[in-house]
Amino acid sequence: MSASAGDTLRVLPLGGLGEIGKNMTVVEYDGAIVIVDTGLMFPTADMLGIDLVLPDFDYLRDRADDVEAIVITHGHEDHIGALPYVVREIFPDDPPPVYAAPLTAEMARSKLEEHKLDEVVDVIERDTLEPWEAGPFTLELLHVSHSIPDACAVVIGTELGTMMITGDYKFDQTPVDGQPTDMSRLAELGQDGLLLLCGDSTNADRQGIAPSESSIGPHLEEAFGRCDGRILVTSFASNIHRIQQVIDAAAVHGRKISLIGRSMRRNFAIGRKLGHIFVDDGMVIKPKEIDDFPDDEIVVICTGSQGEPLSALRRMANNDHGQITLHSGDTVIFSASPVPGNERAVNETIDRLFHIGATVITNQDAPIHASGHGYADELKLMLNLTKPRYVMPVHGDFKRLRLHAALAEDVGVDPGDIFQLENGLPLEIDSLGARVGERVKSGMIFVDGLEVGDVEDVALRDRRMLSNDGVFIVVATVSEQSGESVSDPEVIFRGVPFLDEEHDMIDELRDVVEMSIEDLSRKVKNSEGIAESELREKLHNDVARFVYERTKRRPMVLPVVVEV
Repeated sequence: MSASAGDTLRVLPLGGLGEIGKNMTVVEYDGAIVIVDTGLMFPTADMLGIDLVLPDFDYLRDRADDVEAIVITHGHEDHIGALPYVVREIFPDDPPPVYAAPLTAEMARSKLEEHKLDEVVDVIERDTLEPWEAGPFTLELLHVSHSIPDACAVVIGTELGTMMITGDYKFDQTPVDGQPTDMSRLAELGQDGLLLLCGDSTNADRQGIAPSESSIGPHLEEAFGRCDGRILVTSFASNIHRIQQVIDAAAVHGRKISLIGRSMRRNFAIGRKLGHIFVDDGMVIKPKEIDDFPDDEIVVICTGSQGEPLSALRRMANNDHGQITLHSGDTVIFSASPVPGNERAVNETIDRLFHIGATVITNQDAPIHASGHGYADELKLMLNLTKPRYVMPVHGDFKRLRLHAALAEDVGVDPGDIFQLENGLPLEIDSLGARVGERVKSGMIFVDGLEVGDVEDVALRDRRMLSNDGVFIVVATVSEQSGESVSDPEVIFRGVPFLDEEHDMIDELRDVVEMSIEDLSRKVKNSEGIAESELREKLHNDVARFVYERTKRRPMVLPVVVEV
């Protein structure tokens, strides 16, 4: 049956556009929804106290019953990390099934188990090239090469036509697992007529072709051969192929391995269980056993390649790790590149490691990392193979989305058929053409400790203010009848630069408080009366003005009024 003009395919990005991270796309057709990926992003330096950043999926709250399936392309945090939060917040009673390739499915189960949701959600493994039905959709996983096994593009068929979301991919002809991207299936989609391609834009700014993942192993072996002391290798915990390459390099040089970091140990166990990681039992030692061996017999594989505040390597760099203390003679190998936005945190970690006396090797020093994302020529190859009618660049900041759009134009896609969108702007396609739909709510949801919600901008602003300029707490005790001060005001401050208890400014500040109280007490004497809130406001304004005039800083001022 052919689609009518009224049948509309709607593709709504809730995350991943204009940013690197929190990828999440809602695909709608005939009143039904499929969600592709539920990713998260790690907080930037100015998101004080925030642990994780999720896409704002509030749009789905009123559409929960319409969701037929959640499909996860692969097991990286920016594609799978928000899954437990989406399930808990949107589908607390009757979640849709989650589909993924075997390794990704196992990682999804592990994440759901952490949140005690593993018995609530049905996680279904799907092999590539085995289509299945979900409402009005025909879904299919298509194997692509990436820096993690079982990475897939998602092919979504409707009566209107077929679209594909590539996920993260590259055209690695010699991948570690021997399974290159399925170019023949991509070509078939192009021959059959692909309606829409939503393509990874991460490396649209890098010319040529990305180095093969298999090229990294020999360079790691070479780097290990130059190290006399302990070796610590940090990479993404989900980079199963890289973990195997580190194990192989350690074996060549007769070293034991130890894994540090909860996610690293978890993914190592999953990789061994599914046959992606091979290592002799006698080669793996526990962290507490590291000191039982000479330094030149140890390789530590740990988390922290992105400078995450609570990661194992960051804590080691701060001499705050309970199991291992770094010292001069250690070599730390960063087998990963900073995700855009993480450069500052990574550089801070590296600098602390140098201060300890460790040697640091990054991809700038030796070819010890290969990106899992295709370069510009690979993006062109994807476009030429699939020959899409419409192109929607995804997974990238605005610069990379624009560069990907230019690549599409270079290979012959009509500029009017290329849509550079942003989170919350849907692309709507019907038999008459494609257009940008009406904007919906999008943005960020913050995870702060155990709380999930929209942490207000004012809360983050307050935290920044506290971190920059500190806080003044002013306690004024006044008579309920006369409004006059009945005891000396108390001034408490924390985190205020260049100030101590003996500073003359504190006495002057108490005088400012006294004058504020006297000004308002006259209203009481004149029978005008004052409200407690009025006194708090005046104290705040007078104290803030005085402090700024004296220090040129704006600390938080918290007035407390006690009536007796």
